[in-house]
Amino acid sequence: MDKKIIDLGKKSGKILLFGGVYSNLQALSSLIQIAQEKGVPPENCICTGDIIGYCGQPQETLDTFKNWGAHSILGNVEIQLRDDEDDCGCDFTTGSRCDGFSEIWYAFAKANLHTNTRDFFKSLPDHITLEYAGKKIGIVHGSYNQVSQFVFKSTDWQEKQASLAALQAEVIIAGHCGLPFIDQQKDQIWLNPGVIGMPANDGNRETWAMILDDANGFEYEHIPLSYDYLTAIEEMKKHHLPQEYAQTLETGIWDNMEILPEEEQLLRGKNLELIPI
Repeated sequence: MDKKIIDLGKKSGKILLFGGVYSNLQALSSLIQIAQEKGVPPENCICTGDIIGYCGQPQETLDTFKNWGAHSILGNVEIQLRDDEDDCGCDFTTGSRCDGFSEIWYAFAKANLHTNTRDFFKSLPDHITLEYAGKKIGIVHGSYNQVSQFVFKSTDWQEKQASLAALQAEVIIAGHCGLPFIDQQKDQIWLNPGVIGMPANDGNRETWAMILDDANGFEYEHIPLSYDYLTAIEEMKKHHLPQEYAQTLETGIWDNMEILPEEEQLLRGKNLELIPI
């Protein structure tokens, strides 16, 4: 199937990047407030996908996102919902804890989204490209070729290079893996803003997004996001969603590390180093 790629042309001013809203309405509402405080217009706000996910307010979250007017690409969850599939397409190992939990939250999300949401998902592109501060930027969910590929900082650079080459980009903005990071080789950069709907296994309740700024060239900064996590937890409890994920909202620690390479497993409970290179 051909990739649907939308080119936003030349952008300027601050850009807000984020991923993994995961049906966390409270996190999204806080992010929108930050965008307003920092003077970032909706057309300069871009999601790397998975607007829908683990938490308890899928339709309310999607409505808020659509009303906001930000851009998004398709995450694997949107693709599966668009195509009326029976699983989230997250590429979890069959029989793993994440796989078992996903059967619960995905079924809930699918049952609690309006039928016309599939039309919205059909309108989303696989990738977005833009020019910013003299650089070509490409936005992917997992990678260019595989929407559900888990790409981490420790992932071999050659795998990242494939997405950079496919989109003829100098910078890739990616999502899916749930961890924010920066990786750079010479003049090429891979940035993961992180996700706003779940903590980053660092022991902090705050989640992560990223701001690009062209005031002095190409600059980027990860920003922590505080939100009403107690209400998000209550919504998950009310709908009998996996309480292991609800606990993660409170502790900042993942229930398991099944998807993580050894290097990322060693970061569990530690403050992340997200300093621009």
